[in-house]
Amino acid sequence: MIEIKNRTELEAMRAAGLVVARALALVAEHAHAGVSTAELDELAEQTIRDAGAVPSFKGYHGFPASICASVNDQVVHGIPSRDQVLAEGDLLSVDCGAILDGWHGDSAVTLSVGSPRDGDRRLSEACREAMLAGIEAIRPDSRLSDVSHAVERAVLAARARDGVEYGIVTDYGGHGIGTEMHMEPFLPNYGRPGRGPRLRTGMALAVEPMLTLGTAETEELEDGWTVVTADGSRAAHWEHTVAVTDDGPWVLTAPE
Repeated sequence: MIEIKNRTELEAMRAAGLVVARALALVAEHAHAGVSTAELDELAEQTIRDAGAVPSFKGYHGFPASICASVNDQVVHGIPSRDQVLAEGDLLSVDCGAILDGWHGDSAVTLSVGSPRDGDRRLSEACREAMLAGIEAIRPDSRLSDVSHAVERAVLAARARDGVEYGIVTDYGGHGIGTEMHMEPFLPNYGRPGRGPRLRTGMALAVEPMLTLGTAETEELEDGWTVVTADGSRAAHWEHTVAVTDDGPWVLTAPE
């Protein structure tokens, strides 16, 4: 079953989404060379708790931190560490979630440390464009795979524009969200349109494409969490929590 929320509940999710947006904005502000990912994690956690919320990730199936901090070839689920000190030119994807009054918000951004490499900039922008295309497809009576198809079409357009064969990571994708962080349905980042359940007003989805500069194949490290590209190529990850409304998609994790 896909959870349906009323307007009051979606507004509660928006409040949680704003907490996430503020935490990510502060992380982006402090993601400089010489700063460890553990320091960024502490900043995010303090921001979340100061808002009266709880980090969604910390303790989730044993995850030890409040953000996922994935650097360069790390795709998702990177564990923040004192030993992971950012350097000029690093590409950092930060995923963050918060629970406020029982409702979840979940969002991710990709950041360049210092001056971005041209390839990194285009990769991140392609991934963000794919996310936005997926968001635009979230409308009542659309099919779930219409969102997946919109994401894939945006990636194909970016490939043609940039002359880069961006890899679409297929092992991970978006998901339903609400009273839990990960709920039905699973949302792939590719697929044919017109398939899957119909979207209904009150549903909420996390749209989160992950792209690479090489293979779409991934491996999980021995820590049981960190996912890396199989060929060592760089990766980007963007995500927003989005509600289905009669007036179109409502991005619940957008900054104020």
